[in-house]
Amino acid sequence: MKQDDIMILKEIQKSTHIAMTTIDTILDKVSDDEFTLKLSKQSIGYARIHNDAVEQLVEEQSSPYRSNQAADMALRGSIHLGTMLNTSTSHLAEMMIQGSNRGLTSMYKTVKHNTLARERSVELARELMDFEEKSIEQMKDYL
Repeated sequence: MKQDDIMILKEIQKSTHIAMTTIDTILDKVSDDEFTLKLSKQSIGYARIHNDAVEQLVEEQSSPYRSNQAADMALRGSIHLGTMLNTSTSHLAEMMIQGSNRGLTSMYKTVKHNTLARERSVELARELMDFEEKSIEQMKDYL
């Protein structure tokens, strides 16, 4: 496996991990059942893509991305701060959109800088980017 593939797959893992952690943290603050269901389905989608990236890395005997506890705590803390005064569905949807936009930007950048990656890795990155775009569209309904 080329280094470019490893970089893309680890970025996929990182991005999906952040998304799942964000959803997990936000779910405690949601009062709208329909919104809860939508977020839960998104989390399942992120988990599937995350597991596909891990599987590809393991198949090639490369170590997967490992999250940093300090970064996870900072992310959760940031979410708690951002929702301290406002837990409206609209605000939570806006936070999800902002996070998805950051994930999209990061993936585009990673793919662009790792041009020697094989199609299989790039295809999974594209799948994540498409999923992020669809997630944004779904969240717009709650603004």
